[in-house]
Amino acid sequence: MVTRDTPWPDGTPCWVELAAPDPRMAIDFYGALFAWDFADQGDETGNYLLASLGGRSVAGVGSMPAGQEDAPAAWTTYLATSDVDRAVSRISENGGRVTVAPMDVWSAGRLAMATDPDGAPFGLWQAGEHRGVGVANVAGTVCWNECRVRDFERAQQFYAGTFGYAFDDVSAGGIRGAVLKLGENVVGGIVHAPAEDPHWSVYFAAADTDETVARVTEVGGRLVREPRDSPFGRIALVGDNQGAGFHLITAPETS
Repeated sequence: MVTRDTPWPDGTPCWVELAAPDPRMAIDFYGALFAWDFADQGDETGNYLLASLGGRSVAGVGSMPAGQEDAPAAWTTYLATSDVDRAVSRISENGGRVTVAPMDVWSAGRLAMATDPDGAPFGLWQAGEHRGVGVANVAGTVCWNECRVRDFERAQQFYAGTFGYAFDDVSAGGIRGAVLKLGENVVGGIVHAPAEDPHWSVYFAAADTDETVARVTEVGGRLVREPRDSPFGRIALVGDNQGAGFHLITAPETS
């Protein structure tokens, strides 16, 4: 388990947010699946929902953005920055595209939205009163974020130039992949996935992947990819009750 009460280091995935056609359906699904509690942030926020586990923030849930009401429900990964305005400049300099210019979110912080050169969307978060995820790496919380791209080399150039990542190759079984490092700390991953639409994928920790997959279908979600063993744990890809995809993973036991 990792807990945090201060801003996450620059470049670290620090927040995940679900955009859903019906946020109340998300309460039903994720409340039942992960035992999350939800706090409505009020009319002035568009009734944005802060999800928590054990009193610590784990995720956000909001309505579909204006003009994207017909887009599919999806999870977005936010990367931490101490200067969102400078970060969007680096995004543009390195071939990405800013889709939502920097804006203040009341006293909570400052955000922007962007896509990398391959088209994978992500957010930027400059912490104010809201620091981001308050607990991670325990069942029902985020434990991994990875960018799945078509142009593996170009994506690495972009993320290195924008956020200062270094990369360690973890390719195996015909799949090209690397971990993202800030100094000596591994903060995420990047995977060559030429058959997929580029995106940042969110992984939630599960005490037992198979049991949690069964629970997903019981509460209205669906199985997308059967559970499988990997060097990093037992993984499955599922969808929630509005179609947003995410991974479940149970870390391997250590002796």
